Amino acid sequence: MPNGRLPPTPIPIPIPKSVVILGAGAWGTALANLARAKGHQVRLWSRQSSQTLAAVLQGADIALSAISMKGVRDVASVVKSCPLSPQTIFITATKGLDPQTTLTPSQIWQSEFPDHAVVVLSGPNLSKEIEQELPAATVVASKNSAAAEMVQLVFSSSRFRVYTNPDPVGVELGGTLKNVIAIAAGVCDGLHLGTNAKAALVTRGLTEMVRIGKVLGAKTETFYGLAGLGDLLATCNSPLSRNYQVGYQLANGKTLTEILTNLPGTAEGVNTCRVLMQISQQQHITIPITEQVYRLLETEVTPEQALDELMLREIKPEYNQ
Repeated sequence: MPNGRLPPTPIPIPIPKSVVILGAGAWGTALANLARAKGHQVRLWSRQSSQTLAAVLQGADIALSAISMKGVRDVASVVKSCPLSPQTIFITATKGLDPQTTLTPSQIWQSEFPDHAVVVLSGPNLSKEIEQELPAATVVASKNSAAAEMVQLVFSSSRFRVYTNPDPVGVELGGTLKNVIAIAAGVCDGLHLGTNAKAALVTRGLTEMVRIGKVLGAKTETFYGLAGLGDLLATCNSPLSRNYQVGYQLANGKTLTEILTNLPGTAEGVNTCRVLMQISQQQHITIPITEQVYRLLETEVTPEQALDELMLREIKPEYNQ
């Protein structure tokens, strides 16, 4: 071999699967293209589709939900009335929390389909970059390791590296909680606070994510992987992130209503922030960054006042002893 190196091991090609993508937004379309490029039969469904859900789901090996959080419960309920194979694997690629129950998307799908495998897909995955075939990595997590490995095979390619993980709650929360910190990061950049402030914000934001995750049953180490720290870094540093844009534009004087009206797609961090405030009050979790983002979204403080409140909090050790 030249230079004494072995050639890279090719990614195994699974038997072609019937993959249904629920949600034809940017993320759903990107995932559909990834699966289609691997030779799978892919059907894309949205509320505007002419076909019924039952028709689209017929014979599906995999049903992947990439719909916004507000639609998850309703769509899952409709899917429940459709005839499905007992072997159909559900994948959720939605990042958010249900405002009524505070459940994650995977918990909603699992409650509707207790006998099916449910897999969470999350990571530092900006859909526009994936559509451009720029290299990226993600995580698929499930209590059912065989289902996670099957999903890994379906989506892995030379441009999209997929890792498995046994902590679906942690993977899902990593992708969800970072959206709130991304709003704060957008504010930080919008106010031109500099690199030191941004580094401090993201680091303390990760600490806040871990604190919430531990209470909700996630493994701490998951937050230091792709679905936690990786996704946090991508979302807090890219103008492509809708949540980052919310914070950036708030810092530049726009109202939340104005921003959301003109934003392509959904900034899930806005709803997530409100649900987290419910959870923090119920569970007595200290989440100062999330609290200030919430107050900013509710117009209780200006971006500058939110900054002052964070900087002037009682001084303390970095870690609890």
